Order: sequence, then C-alpha cells, then structure tokens
Amino acid sequence: MKKNILIIAFVLLVTALVSFSNDTKSGFVRKASLYDTVKKKDSLQLLDSIKKSDSIRVADSIANLKTKLYKKNVEASHYSDKLNGRRTASGQVFSNKKYTAAHKTLKFGTKVKVTNLANNKSVIVTINDRGPHTRGREIDLAKRPFLDISHNNGRSLLRVSLEIVE
Repeated sequence: MKKNILIIAFVLLVTALVSFSNDTKSGFVRKASLYDTVKKKDSLQLLDSIKKSDSIRVADSIANLKTKLYKKNVEASHYSDKLNGRRTASGQVFSNKKYTAAHKTLKFGTKVKVTNLANNKSVIVTINDRGPHTRGREIDLAKRPFLDISHNNGRSLLRVSLEIVE
C-alpha cells in the first residue's frame, strides 16, 4: 500500500515538473498563427529591414503602383497607444509611428494600400501583426497611417478599401 502511494506521488511530481515548459508566458508576446510565413531560420532582421521608404505615405505615386483589390467597404481601426514597445506577432517591436498594420490572414510583410472611402486618401502599410480581435473589423492600422487618411482626427472607425500592392 505504501509502495503504491509513493509511486503515485512520484508520478504526480514528474508530471507537474514536465508540465512547466521553457516558453515565456509574458503578457506582451504573441504566438504566431498558422498563416504566418516566418520560419525559425528567418531572422527578425529581415522583417526589420523593411525600409521606411517602402511604407511611407505617398500621395500621387500610389496611383502608379500595381495593386489588386482585396476587399472593399470594410472597417478599419487603430492601435491603442499602450501597445507601443510591445512585440507584434511577427516579432517586431510595435510603434504607432510606423506604417504597419494587423490583419487576421494576410502574410507578414504584405504591402497593403488602404484607402479611406470618405475622402479617397490612401496609405501603404506593411502587415506585421495579427488582429483585429473585434468582430466586424478587417484591419488595425498603427495610429500614424490611420490619422493620415482619417477625416476626423481618428476618433472613430473608418470605412476603407484594401488593395494588395504587387
């Protein structure tokens, strides 16, 4: 009887120790989803090497780009300021000053032209995160590109058109 209790206690102790893994469970690290194309051997420097000039706000030259309509008349929102400095799902550090966005299914590094349907202003952003996690919203923009195309200082949602830049 004592032997059985000792064996059960030992097995419970081993399973408790095995259940603790080496994964960090911090609140600001998001795990990648199935749609992500970043592999372990890919360095984060590759993602960080996307130059500012690739995703800057462009007024006239946007019309010259080859784009393919992805979705029309969808809702866009912007990130909260409290997320600055946290890591995105791609591993980059988030900043509301960069021309980046979150989308649920588009691959990381995809360039997307976002056009406000109310005033036809456009920006090009790079997908580097997963989201938005609110039903009915299609894309979460960083605050800077959101304000660039917004018509009311960014206090509400925008109806936008999404085009993938080829």
